[in-house]
Amino acid sequence: MKIRVISSRDEIGKLRPNEKMVHLAFRASNVDFLNLMQRSPRLQAIQIPPSYKKTMSEAIAGFLKMQGIELLVGDVWGHRKDIDEYFTVPDEAVKAIKTMAEKGMAPDEAAKEVQKTAKLGTDLVGYIARTKATA
Repeated sequence: MKIRVISSRDEIGKLRPNEKMVHLAFRASNVDFLNLMQRSPRLQAIQIPPSYKKTMSEAIAGFLKMQGIELLVGDVWGHRKDIDEYFTVPDEAVKAIKTMAEKGMAPDEAAKEVQKTAKLGTDLVGYIARTKATA
């Protein structure tokens, strides 16, 4: 599973239309979110750092929800944008989350287990559990 890391609003115009999940590593405005949705109409989830969630508009959060786009809170630990524009969730972590979800484990508990080997936020683990367990 790959997450496109966006470091500035200038990169939104360079996105591929088929991006499904992005991490915003800058404090995005409402206009940036709208531009992002226009540029990538197949977007399913947007991840933002925890500090950005506190200052984010409730209106845009509601609009994202209405559009079927999940807003996740978390970081991409250890990612180097100069090496790769995508953060890759290890396949082993995805398989472990899927297995835990099938066994009925809560996302918080699954996140604690997965974080022992891969640094993934609770929201991302929950998203993977919901989407990959049903796939």
